[in-house]
Amino acid sequence: MPSIKVPRNYHVPFLFKPKVIPGSIEDPIKLLKKAADTKNLRLGKTVHAHLIISSETSKFLDIFHANSLINLYAKCDRITTARHLFEYMPKRNVVSWTALMAGYLHKGLALEVLGLFKTMVSVDNLCPNEFVFATVLSSCSGSGRVEEGKQCHGYVLKSGLLSYQYVKNALVHMYSSCSEVEAAMRVLNTVPGDDILSYNSVVNGLLEHGHVKEAMDILDMMIGQCKAWDNVTYITIFGVCAHLKDLILGLQVHSQLLKTDIDCDVFLSSAMIDMYGKCGKVLNALKVFDGLQTRNIVSWTAIMAAYFQNGYFEEALGLLSQMEFEDILPNEYTFAVLLNSCAGLSALRHGDLLHASVEKSGFKDHAIVGNALVNMYSKCGNIQAANDVFLDMTSRDTVTWNAMISGFSHHGLGKEALNVFQDMLEAGERPNNITFVGVLSACAHLGLVQEGFYYLNQLMKQIGIEPGLEHHTCIVGLLSRAGQLDQAEKYMSTMPVKWDIVAWRSLLNACHVHKSYGLGKRVAEVVVQMDPNDVGTYTLLSNMYAKAKRWDRVVQIRKLMREKNIKKEPGVSWVEIRNTTHIFVSDDNIHPESSQIHEKVGELLAKIKLLGYVPDIAAVLHDVEDEQKEDYLSYHSEKLAIAYALMKTPTEAPIRVIKNLRICDDCHAAVKLISKVTNRLIIVRDANRFHQFQDGKCSCADYW
Repeated sequence: MPSIKVPRNYHVPFLFKPKVIPGSIEDPIKLLKKAADTKNLRLGKTVHAHLIISSETSKFLDIFHANSLINLYAKCDRITTARHLFEYMPKRNVVSWTALMAGYLHKGLALEVLGLFKTMVSVDNLCPNEFVFATVLSSCSGSGRVEEGKQCHGYVLKSGLLSYQYVKNALVHMYSSCSEVEAAMRVLNTVPGDDILSYNSVVNGLLEHGHVKEAMDILDMMIGQCKAWDNVTYITIFGVCAHLKDLILGLQVHSQLLKTDIDCDVFLSSAMIDMYGKCGKVLNALKVFDGLQTRNIVSWTAIMAAYFQNGYFEEALGLLSQMEFEDILPNEYTFAVLLNSCAGLSALRHGDLLHASVEKSGFKDHAIVGNALVNMYSKCGNIQAANDVFLDMTSRDTVTWNAMISGFSHHGLGKEALNVFQDMLEAGERPNNITFVGVLSACAHLGLVQEGFYYLNQLMKQIGIEPGLEHHTCIVGLLSRAGQLDQAEKYMSTMPVKWDIVAWRSLLNACHVHKSYGLGKRVAEVVVQMDPNDVGTYTLLSNMYAKAKRWDRVVQIRKLMREKNIKKEPGVSWVEIRNTTHIFVSDDNIHPESSQIHEKVGELLAKIKLLGYVPDIAAVLHDVEDEQKEDYLSYHSEKLAIAYALMKTPTEAPIRVIKNLRICDDCHAAVKLISKVTNRLIIVRDANRFHQFQDGKCSCADYW
């Protein structure tokens, strides 16, 4: 075998390169910093292992390496490991405490931060530096602990560290976040030195707590002092414009932004989309969105919200598939917008599919998603599913309780609404003005006049809520439903409230139900003065005259409507069956199965006539024979929709129908009996409320 000669100066290469082990102290620290900044836990653990091996002679790591490791594990969301390292350090310095505090701050554990600060000062007798104070103040901001923040402020003054800009910024942010506006302004105005971060903090804090006027004053101050705005400033100011729905100011700020060299990133663009959406300019919002080269979940959610806020529910839902096509998954805020869009359309099937996606994605325990689910199911007519979601929620806020109370009230389940309100009080949740709208509506449904006035005059005052127009309107509805029409009229005439058309319509509807035609005429005149083209008022007035057999007055009303060119909106009902929405108008012959539907209606009417049903022909305003009037009533849109649903759904399935107008007296009486002869739960959502028909009864107790 021939031998191979290797040149004397030639080195045979290694088949495997040996690992390069850092030799100096600085190299591991640099690597750990890089691992922490990039959240590369694997690299950090590798360096940690090397440090353990290389320090065999010592039981403990030196303080510099230990601090770097604490910083690494804190930033990589391994706070327990960071704490373990911290506890086993034989000696700690301020950096050790700061790194661990920052980790707890990012985890949202404010109490841990404050506990560490107290131990650091009282046990280790270390003097906090500016970084420690900034961290502690930030934890007070995030948790709303203003008293602890004030104590920390005192410590800052004693330490002489207030001159550091980021300590001042942290103080301003803490007071702003805790709604201590005067204290924030005092720090801002009295402590020397300021930058744009201070102003951003104040404006954000003011907006979060509804102090819009004060936020605008700060904006004027920023303009007057010629402060250079950054991205955060523009995002904040667009937030002010959105809150005020001030399109002119928003356009001016947008114009100013275009003149600068600020990079219009995805977050700033999302703020503009939100502003245009809240100002009712969806096309402007879409133009900004389409101009984005890269989009994230924030921008997608912002454009969906813009569509939703302006009533474009289908368009909002349609964006989901486009977003997923770009491999962007929805977050909890996206799901909330989509579910509320389903509520706007009463698209129960679509809402069910989104609910399944929520469960699969792991967002069901987020309060904002749970609230949207409760709202969606309530407005789609499935109040039982709404209650199931409510009971399954692990965390509830005021919005949650309000959604469930209002849902029960809207479905006519007053007793259940008041039970939830009682549970809310027992849970220690503070009611707000929206809560009491639902509670007073529940009292109205149950006819609890005395209880309603107790809630209005005593409990609301005790909690510190000033009754508004909507609460007084509920009282008018309460008195009206109880048949106390004179008291309702007296209440409206004596209370120092500027009544709107809703309250007067509520009283007018009560006059119709209770057949108080004299008062009804007076109230109708008031409503017509407020809205001369309100078709509902003319219709109710015509119905009242027809029931009183005052045909001359009926003719006058119809003539007046013709002269004013006021046309009654045609009744439309729709029902969703197997992912398809079927729409019906009165006497519909367009549907491909119209002959079978008409036959089914005839069959149902024949059955309920045996139970005492008599067509209410007095409500028909057409000047025709009684037999023809009965035909008009027979094929109202809701009857057609219910008949079709009975033909196409399983015998045990509930039927859910939506109608654009108030359900008429005749259809209401007929559907009650249809629910009895078919043994079905029939839910009809009309322009006023939900009606749950079951076993010959309606949840509205014949008042709607």
